[in-house]
Amino acid sequence: MSAQAQMRAMLDQLMGTSRDGDTMRQRIKFTDERVCKSHLLDSCPHDILSGTRMDLGDCIKVHDLALRADFEIASKEQEYFFELDAAEHLQSFIADCDRRTELAKKRLAETQDEISAEVDAKAERVHELNEEIGKLLARAEQLGSEGNVDEAQQLLEMVEKTRILKKEAEDVYRNSMPASSFQQQKLRVCEVCSAYLGLHDNDRRLADHFGGKLHIGFIEIREKLEKLRVRKLRLFDTEARKINISSIQ
Repeated sequence: MSAQAQMRAMLDQLMGTSRDGDTMRQRIKFTDERVCKSHLLDSCPHDILSGTRMDLGDCIKVHDLALRADFEIASKEQEYFFELDAAEHLQSFIADCDRRTELAKKRLAETQDEISAEVDAKAERVHELNEEIGKLLARAEQLGSEGNVDEAQQLLEMVEKTRILKKEAEDVYRNSMPASSFQQQKLRVCEVCSAYLGLHDNDRRLADHFGGKLHIGFIEIREKLEKLRVRKLRLFDTEARKINISSIQ
């Protein structure tokens, strides 16, 4: 995005559709059914996953930062209940993602060599430590890029300790099966974004996954969905109280 385009976007966010007296733009209101209510609440998956390998392309509904600004101003005076539409949108998206995750797990179970529950538990322990290392490294890199060197160093020290635990877990897993079987890449499916993770993935691969835009995007979507659910319950509770009060009067 050019500097000029960035400036226009900033003005849209600050001033809404009324800036520059653009009457054509003002013909569509944020309440219009054509407008994406998830976008107004900064929670549309089409925005969040843009530029990832799961880029969804353009949303079929209207996205406009100026309309979002209009909504944010108006919502201070009136409740529009857009959380209901947005929560339904995100719930449907996450449900599809979870179905893909279960299908991926099923495919893995059909294609990977069957192992005993005991050996599988040992492999799972290695996967868990891999995940911990990946998350720590991703967070350390983020802190380092923000200039928080001391905090990043503390996390790197935790990574070293976790690597020791992982080595011990790998030895336990290795000793529980033939050498030829151990060399085979045992995969698992990420519960957050449904990507495949390997038992023998190196630190760089782990950090790239857990610090990647796709994984973080799915975390953001799931967190936004939970907040929308909480907000929706509060809205229902508030409206129920209003009804009770009016019925008493």
